[in-house]
Amino acid sequence: MPSSRAIAEKIADTLDPFLPPQFTEGNRIRVLGTALAYFPAVLEAISQARSSVHLETYIFADDPTGHAVLAALEAAAQRGVEVRMLIDGFGSGEYARRLRQRYGGVGPLQVRIFRPERWWRPQPSLFRRLHRKIVVVDDRIAFVGGINVEEDPARDEATGEALGPRFDVTVSCVGPMVASIAFAVRRLWWAVGVANMGVMSEPPPRREPAAAPDATGVRAALVLRDNLRHRHSIERAYLAAIRSARQQILVACAYFLPGRRFRAALVRAARRGVRVQLVLQGRMRHRVQHHAQRALYGQLIAAGIEIHEYQRSYLHAKVAVVDENWATVGSSNIDPLSLLLAREANVVVRDRAFSNQLRTLIESAIQSDSRTLRAADLARRSWTERVTDWMAYGLMRVATVVVARGRNY
Repeated sequence: MPSSRAIAEKIADTLDPFLPPQFTEGNRIRVLGTALAYFPAVLEAISQARSSVHLETYIFADDPTGHAVLAALEAAAQRGVEVRMLIDGFGSGEYARRLRQRYGGVGPLQVRIFRPERWWRPQPSLFRRLHRKIVVVDDRIAFVGGINVEEDPARDEATGEALGPRFDVTVSCVGPMVASIAFAVRRLWWAVGVANMGVMSEPPPRREPAAAPDATGVRAALVLRDNLRHRHSIERAYLAAIRSARQQILVACAYFLPGRRFRAALVRAARRGVRVQLVLQGRMRHRVQHHAQRALYGQLIAAGIEIHEYQRSYLHAKVAVVDENWATVGSSNIDPLSLLLAREANVVVRDRAFSNQLRTLIESAIQSDSRTLRAADLARRSWTERVTDWMAYGLMRVATVVVARGRNY
């Protein structure tokens, strides 16, 4: 029998009909590269909040950055602002549980946990995480991207080498599309409340009227991935852009393990003369994932696809630019966890100036902070490295099949 959580999430996902991304005109969207730009902008927006702040994140860390954001949210709540924090139970672990215990009741500041799982209770639903990173303030400004609420690591976990800030990207959004973002976070907040309490203690959210478009704004859409009606929305958006590409495909992605259909689309694009450039993780964070994606490099490079491994720090961005009029920034990696299991949120922008700005950011990372892999580099790998890569790839494939069979959405 389905759990109350599963029922609530299915209800939430059926509030809207299945539709392709709904683009709106007249949005003002700004790129915030790295946490050094993102957190000052978020803290400033929270300090000016007058009615509501909604925050969703995979990781809310018990560290100086987490404390600074929490202090800003507490100050907003003391002013009478409605503050709602939805935190993933696996990504934030024990700290999320402490925050819920402190703020989980009634009041201007409330915390709910998305799937408060325990690692010692393995089950397929363990990997169906809230991976979105969204902040919405007063239904006026929204932040969507890949940056969690946590400090950047100061040193490489494996070598101890000093690091700069993560290469990560978020966008701030003002304009008509904020109504869709606000509705999405309120809908999931409500669904988690129903799942946790077992009753509908509050009415389902309604979509508020959209803000007036800005004449100088851009065309953009929010693209969500969930486990019912929007299971493949982000992957489909990528595939449509890749298949239409004529000049360039530029992707920067922290965790890259695409399925056959995605790889085939990239290979076909390269073979028809499109320049395909991938900026991927050069420093090892998760050993199995790292080796598994390296198993694919030979096929990609043989097809003419360029692979650049980011070296300056950890890569955490999930961004792409196709030709001159399609770009995306969000939380979704190109791997099974993001494309098949987790709840994700990307913003897709159809605008030449925005695409050029994001392209410049990625190309700068290639030129200054990355190492280009070539066929000769792969040929020099030892047989143990090659076997390790393919064993890791096989393990990831088997794990994906097992986990994706779960019916507990």
